[in-house]
Amino acid sequence: MPSPIRLLAIESSCDETSAAVLEDGKVLSNVIYTQTVHEKYGGVMPEEASRLHIRHIVPVVEEAFVQSGISKHDINAVAYTQSPGLIGSLLVGGGFAKSFAQAMGIPTIAVNHMQAHVLSNLIADKKPSFPFLCLTVSGGHTQIIQCNAPLDMVVLGETLDDAAGEAFDKSAKMLGLPYPGGPLIDNYAQLGNPSAFTFAKPNIEGYGFSFSGVKTSILYFLQAEKKKDENFIEKNLNDLCASIQHTIISILIKKLIKASKETGIKDICIAGGVSANSGLRKAIQETAVKQKWNYFIPKFEYCTDNAAMIAITGYYKYLNNEFAGMEETASARSSF
Repeated sequence: MPSPIRLLAIESSCDETSAAVLEDGKVLSNVIYTQTVHEKYGGVMPEEASRLHIRHIVPVVEEAFVQSGISKHDINAVAYTQSPGLIGSLLVGGGFAKSFAQAMGIPTIAVNHMQAHVLSNLIADKKPSFPFLCLTVSGGHTQIIQCNAPLDMVVLGETLDDAAGEAFDKSAKMLGLPYPGGPLIDNYAQLGNPSAFTFAKPNIEGYGFSFSGVKTSILYFLQAEKKKDENFIEKNLNDLCASIQHTIISILIKKLIKASKETGIKDICIAGGVSANSGLRKAIQETAVKQKWNYFIPKFEYCTDNAAMIAITGYYKYLNNEFAGMEETASARSSF
């Protein structure tokens, strides 16, 4: 009987320090430390993020080993996020992974963060069939990806300017909500009327997205209404959040339906931080019934940045003998 494949995975692309241990494709632990200090800045401070990664990466990795019941001496390789992300944060995770691997005499596996988000849909027992479409939505990316095999992906369309996650956060800031504002919009939206207000929707050809015009439409609308009533936002917060969320989600769903119809692919997934949004999850479920899709939604812990998705991607790269050299460097850019 072949020996099990055991991987340690490290994720440090932004402000989550995460480590996971995987055995033969099954995630045994997934520890995440979230840096809450950035809330007072209204956004992630790159230098502070990298310093906190340095402080927390060792205890996070140790806890991942404890929860998995696996010894560091039984690890076959170390997977880590190489790109995209904050350079300082990536260097901390990559440097730790390479040091650990060199000390243990094992190889490293460089993982693309966005590819890992897509493959988070392969962690659960119920998996999509290939090929499948994945709507990947986060603070920095919005993409529709056709996944033909674990390591064979094609970007069909992506945002031409701002990401959907950024549109949520910037809209929240316009409403006076604290950072991170996206989850707060989701919370208030559940109490509001999504048809209360109408905002502009861009008409982009193909599978591309654009959210800069949506943000501008929301900004001008709020400015005009506040001139009439300075308490307009406070009086209509639930309805504003519901209408903003409905606008962004309807743009996403429209493009996903188009991609499914034109490719003929019926297995549909979502991924990325915004896939934790309850409105988007509900919209996918409702659309799946109408379009006769087989839909797949990751658990909440696999939606935001986490090492489990790095581990599952590393596992498939391990099977394909795709190992990284010590000279591999971090990159802010995304490339499959």
